[in-house]
Amino acid sequence: MNVPIYNALRNYSNSCPTVFHMPGHKLGKGIPLSFLRDLYLMDLTEIPGLDSLYCPSGVIKEAQELAAKAFGADKTFFLVNGSTCGIQAAIMTVCKPKDKLIIARDCHKSAVAGMMLSGAVPVYVKPQFNSSFGIPSIISEKEIEKALAENPDAVGVYITRPNYYGICSDIKSISELVHSYNKILIVDEAHGAHLKFSENLPPSSVEYGADICIQSAHKTLPALTQGAYLHVKGSRVDVEKLEFTLSLLGTTSPSYIIMAHLDIARAIMEETGEENIKRVLAGIEMLSSALSKSGVFKILSDDDINDGEIDRTRVVINVRNTGKTGFEFEKILRNQYNIQVEMSDLYNIVCITTVADTPEDIMRLQRAFVELADCPGKSGGQRKFEKEFKIDCLDIPEQRVEPAAVMHSGFVKRKLYDAVGCVSRTMITPYPPGIPVVCPGEVINGDIVEYIVKIIEAGGVVNGVSSSLEVDVIDRSNL
Repeated sequence: MNVPIYNALRNYSNSCPTVFHMPGHKLGKGIPLSFLRDLYLMDLTEIPGLDSLYCPSGVIKEAQELAAKAFGADKTFFLVNGSTCGIQAAIMTVCKPKDKLIIARDCHKSAVAGMMLSGAVPVYVKPQFNSSFGIPSIISEKEIEKALAENPDAVGVYITRPNYYGICSDIKSISELVHSYNKILIVDEAHGAHLKFSENLPPSSVEYGADICIQSAHKTLPALTQGAYLHVKGSRVDVEKLEFTLSLLGTTSPSYIIMAHLDIARAIMEETGEENIKRVLAGIEMLSSALSKSGVFKILSDDDINDGEIDRTRVVINVRNTGKTGFEFEKILRNQYNIQVEMSDLYNIVCITTVADTPEDIMRLQRAFVELADCPGKSGGQRKFEKEFKIDCLDIPEQRVEPAAVMHSGFVKRKLYDAVGCVSRTMITPYPPGIPVVCPGEVINGDIVEYIVKIIEAGGVVNGVSSSLEVDVIDRSNL
């Protein structure tokens, strides 16, 4: 049969790679075999006895209550459309048209979509920046306080924590600050569903009273792709409106396989999460020590940030001293060692570890990097980039069109250099550093264009710019 997607999936899994990418079950290793058998028999619908996701009164209600207890929330919702659905529902619940939302600039595209759908007006806050790794760092309490003081009419604050690189802002101080202004705190904790289950990791935002916390179970727990949780804490959120919004955005045919594995992931983490995270962290400690001794590679640690913490299960390895890019190292690891990482950028590779990883998995990664450090022929040796590229955070450009209005505006394609002075229809995000240089409705200026070109010339990836260097901009007749 001609089934290209199926064949590609089977070919990848049959190659027996060492997996340091999501989903967190790592090709099923993190889920007991008894739960993986006969998946088709679990693919059912809302028949008697199986409850209803958007009006639960039976087994789904029970499973959500068990999750709320496990994660320390007052109420938990299962999401089968991923964290994207939860993020959009959270923003649409908190914000009415024209409401201001203070939002960290390193937000996911789903948050921008949530503002477009809700009619919210963003007040962006820039994260701090780590120039050695070329990545966004923490969101500082001072910057949020400044935004709150300048925008007393804002309805809430939205931050991402941890970010893609595992950096966790000081959630205790931020939560206390936001609530002292009587505002709602929404936290995109998509990469932090595991934090609650180990005292050796930064705390979950739920622990410090985030009003809404969205977590992608499939990223760091043994759950299936699109499985996520939305947690509510306290009394500031209109839960009935949230339930209504989730029912509008969510599929009317929710996957029972995904919901069952949200339940399974919670049970696994409650039973063995703490000890398995401890085991994984021990392996990462050995990896970090070995890489430090190499003198070539460096793992991101708490020493590299201020006023925050690192989720040490997120292994960010800086390779800039080799003279090769992270993109090149990702290919080396895949082609020479059958190791697939989560992502790479100009200076780093990012590995996601979870409770599904074995000591052997982490040791394979360690052996690969030790060998690459000792064998210049495989990695390029220890040398500097011929032209060291400075990665930085540009100033936030002018917002000429509100996000909601962008949805209803006509657009045209423009070559990048011809787009100066135009209003972007899309989010343009270079990797590195993974922070949007332009969001929908903002003006593309000359500095932005020059920066994008330099990123591409250095081997970086820029989402929102086509391979032919075209961008979508709003038709001037709509302005």
